[in-house]
Amino acid sequence: MFSYAPSHWITFFTAALLLNITPGPDMAYVLAHSVRRGRRAGFVAMGGVWTGAFLHVVLAALGLSALLASSAVAFTLVKYLGALYLVWLGIQAWRASGESMPQATGQVVSGRSTFGRGVLVAALNPKVAVFFLAFLPQFVVPGAGPVGAQLFLHGCLIIAVAGFVEPPMVWFAAGFAKRMRENVRMQRWLDRALGSLFIALGLRLAMAPKS
Repeated sequence: MFSYAPSHWITFFTAALLLNITPGPDMAYVLAHSVRRGRRAGFVAMGGVWTGAFLHVVLAALGLSALLASSAVAFTLVKYLGALYLVWLGIQAWRASGESMPQATGQVVSGRSTFGRGVLVAALNPKVAVFFLAFLPQFVVPGAGPVGAQLFLHGCLIIAVAGFVEPPMVWFAAGFAKRMRENVRMQRWLDRALGSLFIALGLRLAMAPKS
């Protein structure tokens, strides 16, 4: 069970690494909290995003993601919910621009809310579900175990790769924010830049085709 050739793992982990370093709403959310509220908040946000991604892995392993991929109504509904949520996060950042300076490293601001929003950012992105459904089956090997188990294993490993990619980003982003903590004007423009990024990502998701 779960017996794969070395070339299988080389191909898979290369693809998983490229996936995790590609910018998207998830990474933007994690970096936004790292910059505005410090490393602890960044790691909490990261945990929420990983949890949302794990939900997609479970759905893909159970075959439920096929419903989202095949139903135009379901895909469109989730897509617009996710887009509206990203735009709302962007508006919140614009409204808060210059008002909330980054918190001291180690201090958590609304940790439960930060975690929950991270889950929603990942869970309400139907492109992630469709991606997992299209990507993971390519690494299913006949005779290596039940298909659902193989999908679940590879999906979890994608999240594991994120564990090597995203923490250094959180650490660097929080350190950068700490150095400019006393620069109110820079913080104001940073909030606006992050808000604009969320709004742009939301609009791009809303206009994205199904495939």
